[in-house]
Amino acid sequence: MKTRTTAPAAARRRALALTATLSALSLTACGVLGASGDDGADARAKDYDITVGLLLPDRDTARFEKFDYPLIKERIASETDRRGKVVYANAGGSTEKQSEQFRRMVTDRVDVILVDAVDARAVAPDVRRAKEAGIPVIAYDRLAEGPIDAYVSHDNELVGQVQGRALVNALGEKAETSKVVMMHGEPADPNTKLFKKGAMGELDGNVDIAASFDTRKWLPEVAAANMRKAIKKVGAGNVAAVYSANDGMAGAVIQELQDAGVTELPPVTGQDADLAAVRRIVDGTQYMSVYKSFLLEATGAADMAVAKVQERAIQFDALARDVIDSGSQKDIPAMLVPVVALTPENIEDTVIADGVYTVREICAPAYEDDCAKIGLTPWP
Repeated sequence: MKTRTTAPAAARRRALALTATLSALSLTACGVLGASGDDGADARAKDYDITVGLLLPDRDTARFEKFDYPLIKERIASETDRRGKVVYANAGGSTEKQSEQFRRMVTDRVDVILVDAVDARAVAPDVRRAKEAGIPVIAYDRLAEGPIDAYVSHDNELVGQVQGRALVNALGEKAETSKVVMMHGEPADPNTKLFKKGAMGELDGNVDIAASFDTRKWLPEVAAANMRKAIKKVGAGNVAAVYSANDGMAGAVIQELQDAGVTELPPVTGQDADLAAVRRIVDGTQYMSVYKSFLLEATGAADMAVAKVQERAIQFDALARDVIDSGSQKDIPAMLVPVVALTPENIEDTVIADGVYTVREICAPAYEDDCAKIGLTPWP
């Protein structure tokens, strides 16, 4: 039975369940996923000899190049006895370039396409083109319009809820009279709408939203320019908190506050657990980020792609336990991975425990003293 929502209270259980599902499916890679009873070695080799097209949107978001692509590439290889391969392209933030890359993959007849769309609406014609060519398309990280076969991401409304709740908690009894600046993401990114919905559900009526901005293509320089406008409107010393939808923008926001002479920084949110953001959380300049398990998302997407190509409906349905609607399609099979609020208290139990960063990477020389204060000590 599929569900439409992922309740915050169930996030930990969902993470454990998803990990168990992925582990179980991994065990079947040498059996069920690669064979169907009377298949011989030649049939299994054919099943494994697949090509996955991977389209990622930009290089400004550190996680895409450092984590998502390598994780998906390795998982596809491990699930196909090292015979499967990934054809990768990054759009560099350009809708037109991504469309060219998408069309090339359709022309080259890849077996399945994983796409993280630069623009959810603009990608729809290319999704239809792939569908007409008999190539399944799975939307990755961001929901895309058009006849997609599945969607793999995090519970993005929950991301906004976690961020908004963190600010309300940080402001405490003064929340209702506190002036908050909101720095949303790219309007064409469907995730932005979900982040905003979740955050507004926590902030609207509980704080004074003094200024609100959308950020073209999630660019930090655009966020910086908008923050300068907010400071001019509200006053640098009157900004009680900043909702920043991701870490790249959070860094720009913090820099503008510092340049304006703010010495006691207000709480600033983020998302993606970029290394620079984790270090800012360690030294206290950024209040929190949202950690989204790249491993679970990337591994789940790779497993779903393999199951789709190999027409393993049971495995595919076990991964896609949720459903979601896009602007052009209803009841899309979906995998929604839960998220965690990243704070100084749980850095060791999240990004370090999951192998995203080592203590040494986080605790560079400039951060040694701050790391020691929260119990992160990479030195003997």
